[in-house]
Amino acid sequence: MPRLILFLKLAAIAAIAAHLSSCAPAKSYYLLTPEGSAPAGGGMGIGVGPVALAAYLDRPNLVFQEGANRLALAESHRWAGDLEDNIASVIATNLGRRKNTGNVRTYPWGDDSQLRYQVSIDIRQLHGTANGDAFVDAAWRVYSLPDRRMITSKSWSGTEPLRADGYDELAAAQSRLLAKLSTRIADSM
Repeated sequence: MPRLILFLKLAAIAAIAAHLSSCAPAKSYYLLTPEGSAPAGGGMGIGVGPVALAAYLDRPNLVFQEGANRLALAESHRWAGDLEDNIASVIATNLGRRKNTGNVRTYPWGDDSQLRYQVSIDIRQLHGTANGDAFVDAAWRVYSLPDRRMITSKSWSGTEPLRADGYDELAAAQSRLLAKLSTRIADSM
């Protein structure tokens, strides 16, 4: 009889645990996307990276600014992979389109003998706002290769309105901001 009571208690605990775990919200995963694909083949060599993120962005969660000094993490809404790598890939593809080259690589690229430029990027802010916008603040440096001489150092910040509610639209608006940032980087090369 004591074994039966122990079994029933364990079964009840397991049922309660299963019920509670089913109450947790499902996680959704997001990617930033380029405007389209880069041209195939060769062309001017561009290396993109490294990309550095502000510390508050170095996490899997999407971030919203709720007030002047307050941020909120979207616990159930996460980046599908490493945000630095995703940003580097998006900007590399966008730069390839703007500079009409298929010879764009992301950091680390190993041999840089085929690269003419390196672009390093600091993403200082990237989040949604309480006003219904996406916001980015970034700085970049363009280096001439192989002599590694800095050609320019610039910064830019911008907002992009969300066209609808939801995290899908936040990721889409942030992708549009990275396209605008890519244009400014391309113009500075």
